[in-house]
Amino acid sequence: MRGEPQKRISPKALKVWKLHGVIQSAVLALAVAGVAVMTWFFEWPLWIAAAAVGVLLLFIYLMIFFLPTMRWKRWRYEVREQEIELQRGFIFVKRTLVPMVRVQHVDTVQGPLLKRYHLSTITISTAATVHEIPALDTGEADELRHSISMLARVAEEDV
Repeated sequence: MRGEPQKRISPKALKVWKLHGVIQSAVLALAVAGVAVMTWFFEWPLWIAAAAVGVLLLFIYLMIFFLPTMRWKRWRYEVREQEIELQRGFIFVKRTLVPMVRVQHVDTVQGPLLKRYHLSTITISTAATVHEIPALDTGEADELRHSISMLARVAEEDV
């Protein structure tokens, strides 16, 4: 049996995921502020606002500190001649093998946060689904996209 994949995504992914968590937390903070105002305006029990603040604090901890770190530590990938292996998850670890003969096309995707940190996500399309390798350095992502494309072309010719 093979060991787990060895390649990791970029450490800059932590910054992007944490910033994404900050944005999500800010949106939730606005909702919590609305609950606090409603509690005061309609004279609801104070525990409602306290519970909302507690949920917000837990959300902030999970989305900014805990989950990005765990996600980065667990995300691994490896591209071989015959297959692409992906591993992710920290409670339930999911390992996926994508045979090269099944690869239809490979794209790189770059949103505004990824672009700011010079990162790209690779999407690998098969007939059944789309697989992703998130947050790779842009140069590495371009090379990997080209490499997967070439390996998939060779694998198709063998069939």
